[in-house]
Amino acid sequence: MANPSQLYLLADHIKLSLLERQRAISLNLEPSAQDGNISRSLESMREGIEATEAEAARLEAKGDAAFSNLQDQATRLRTQFEDLTSQFRGFPTSSASTITQPNTPALESDFASAKNTRPRNISKSVRFTDNPSVDPQEEANRAALFPYRDEPNEPPDQSHLDNQQIHEYHRDVLRQQDEQLDRLGESIGRQRDLSIQIGDELDEHVQMLDDVDEHVDRHQRRLDGARRSLGKVARKANDNRQMVAIIILVIVLVLLIIIFK
Repeated sequence: MANPSQLYLLADHIKLSLLERQRAISLNLEPSAQDGNISRSLESMREGIEATEAEAARLEAKGDAAFSNLQDQATRLRTQFEDLTSQFRGFPTSSASTITQPNTPALESDFASAKNTRPRNISKSVRFTDNPSVDPQEEANRAALFPYRDEPNEPPDQSHLDNQQIHEYHRDVLRQQDEQLDRLGESIGRQRDLSIQIGDELDEHVQMLDDVDEHVDRHQRRLDGARRSLGKVARKANDNRQMVAIIILVIVLVLLIIIFK
C-alpha cells in the first residue's frame, strides 16, 4: 500500500478506533477488544509508509521532480504514525490534536461523534445513505485498502460503502466478535464444570479400587493360612501311614515266627 491517499484513509480509521478506545476508557469499559485490530492497522500503515519512502527515494535517484511532493507526504504520514503509535501505547505525543483531526473532511461527523464521551443510543443514529456520494479517488482507495483481511472466510464486498458505513460495519464486526467470545467463554465454563465432575467420579472409582484391593489382600491372607493348615494335615497323615505300615510288618513277623516254630 504505497498510495498516500490510502494511507491517509487508513490513518483516519486508526484515529477513529483510538477515539472509540478512549471513549470506552472514560465510560469504565474494557478497551482491549479493539487492540488487536488497531495493532494490525498500525503495522499496515508502517509498511505503507516505508513503501512510500522507498518510492520517493527511487524517484529522487532517477531525478524525477515528483519525489519532493511524495517525500513531504511520507514525512507527514510518518509524523501521524508516530503520534498514533504513542497514543496507542500511552506515551506522550508531539501533537495532541493528531488523533482528533481527520485527513478526510467527510469523516468530520464521525470524529465529532467519537469525541463525545456521553453514552449514545446507536440504534437511533441512522448513518446509512441510499446514494452515497463518494469521490472516485476515495472509492479506489477503499478498493485497495480492504482486500487485506485476517478472516479465513471472505466478508461482503465493502467497496460500494462510504466511510461512515465502513466505520459502522467494523463496529458491527467487533460487536459480533465480542458475542462470539462470550459464547466461547460460556462453553469453556461448561467444559470446566464437566471436567470437575469427571475428576470427582475418578476419585470415587479410585477409592472403590482401593477397597477392592484391601478385600483381595484379606482373602489372600486367609487362603495362605488355609494352605498352611492343609500342609500340616498332609504331613501328619504321612507320618500316620508310616506308623501303620510298621505295625503291620511287626504283626506279620510275629505270625511267621509262630508258624515256623
